[in-house]
Amino acid sequence: MNYSELSSAIQTYTENNFPTITLADSSTVSSTAQINRFIQQAEQRIYNTVQFPSLRKNVTGTITSSNKYLSCPEDFLAPYSLAVYPYGGGDYIFLLNKDVNFIREAYPGPTSTGTPKYYALFGPTVSSGAISNELSFILGPTPDATYSAELHYYYYPESITTASTTWLGDNFDTVLLYGSLVEAYTFMKGEADLIQLYDAKYKEALGLAKRLGDGMERQDAYRSGQYRQAVT
Repeated sequence: MNYSELSSAIQTYTENNFPTITLADSSTVSSTAQINRFIQQAEQRIYNTVQFPSLRKNVTGTITSSNKYLSCPEDFLAPYSLAVYPYGGGDYIFLLNKDVNFIREAYPGPTSTGTPKYYALFGPTVSSGAISNELSFILGPTPDATYSAELHYYYYPESITTASTTWLGDNFDTVLLYGSLVEAYTFMKGEADLIQLYDAKYKEALGLAKRLGDGMERQDAYRSGQYRQAVT
C-alpha cells in the first residue's frame, strides 16, 4: 500500500474527506496535513512497539586520539552496538554499553588512555556555547590513538507521507492502516464502538507484526540482550 492508497482508504473507512480547518488565529490546516498527522502518529506508535530490521541503520566514523567523545548521527534514537577497530583496518572490538557514572568512576581522568572498552550515552553536544539537539557518546578509556568506529542504531525511517512507499506500507499495511484509523477516529471524536473496533483490529495486526519483527526475524540473534519473542 502506497501513500495515495493509504490516504484514500482512511477517507473511505471514516467516510470523511477531512475538509480544511480554520484555527482561532485564522491559520488553516489542510486535509492532507490532517491525514498526514494521523499516519505519522500511527507510524511512531508502531515503530516504538515492534523492532523491525528496517528500523536499523549503521554508520562508520572516526574516533580521534585523546578525544573521549563521539557525536551521534542526527537521526539517532538508541544504540544497538558500537564497535571500534584500528584506523585503516583490523579486528572489530565491540564496546560494552554502560552509564556515564561507570565510565567516570573507572576512568576519572582524561590521561587514562587505551583502546576503548565501554561507551555511554552522554547527552547533547555543545557547539559555540549553545546546546544542540545532537547527542553524543562518552568512551572509556580515552582513546590512545585514532580508531575507526561502526555504530548500529535505531532510528525512524522516512514517513510514507513523504516517501510515498515504505517497507511498512509494502509488507504490513494492515497495521499501518488500522493504526491510522484509530488516530483519525480519535481526532473525529467518533463513536466509541467504532473506535474500539478499529483499536482491536490494530492490536490484532500489531500482534502479527510483533511475531515477525520481534520473533521470526530474531530467532538466531547472537545477542540475547535484544528483545526476542518466542515463535511457535
